[in-house]
Amino acid sequence: MDNRINEIRRTIRALRVSMLEAEAIMREQVDRDEDCSFVAQEILKMRSVMSLLVKERTTLGDDEPILVNCLYVRRRRPPRQSSADRVPESGNMPPQRVAAGI
Repeated sequence: MDNRINEIRRTIRALRVSMLEAEAIMREQVDRDEDCSFVAQEILKMRSVMSLLVKERTTLGDDEPILVNCLYVRRRRPPRQSSADRVPESGNMPPQRVAAGI
């Protein structure tokens, strides 16, 4: 039973990474005004497979979160700021710090 749970967890991890990659490809196709129906269909298939795997995993009694060590990497450059939008930096003032949400 533990082997089946581990196999399901590995498959879910791989599906999550594949879905992130497919979503990035689909965004690029949308940005270029290309047809993205094939990629969208593949994502829907991956979601249905994932749904079945999650149900099976829950039935087997596994409820621990699955962590993926893959971070989403932006493929597009951030938009340029015009000189009017930039905040002038002052050498006298220390940089402002923002508290992280807890």
